[in-house]
Amino acid sequence: MAFTKKQKVDMTALYEKWLTESEAMFVLDYKSLTMKDIDMFRAKAREAGSEIHLVKNTLFTRALETQGFPKTEMFEGTSLVGFAFNDPPALAKVFADFIKGVDTRKVKGGFLGKDLITDKQVKSLADLPSLPVMRAMLLGVISAPATKLVRTLAEPARSMAAVVKAYSEKAPVAG
Repeated sequence: MAFTKKQKVDMTALYEKWLTESEAMFVLDYKSLTMKDIDMFRAKAREAGSEIHLVKNTLFTRALETQGFPKTEMFEGTSLVGFAFNDPPALAKVFADFIKGVDTRKVKGGFLGKDLITDKQVKSLADLPSLPVMRAMLLGVISAPATKLVRTLAEPARSMAAVVKAYSEKAPVAG
């Protein structure tokens, strides 16, 4: 089915909108996928706060150029693109889990911001902890020095209280 010029312009504008709103995007070759596989993949991506779309390579390449992305050979053959709108590692995990154990599925690469990344870098990104876990780790790192400072300041008073208590238990009871 051929698209009219207006439809192509509308599709390119939609691609540009997705590109500006997403923090990262990953590309998968989908030639061996069934519609059931794609629907399952989309559902998992939605759970991660992302979207998966089949794109027209020529129009998508045009949208990439318009938005200032570097040129890439990634968009040859079939392309299924995942857009991470808030948590790139979560979408990378969805991609990594989807291709795990199936030789015919292959991540072509992607973009983190406007930087081109390889399929190996997508897998490395998938190994990162999720955003809530990273926030908790950061909070722990930030609060650790304050906790140690409070403990250090309180230690002399605690030691003095232990000495007074031991002395009071040792003294004979007046009776």
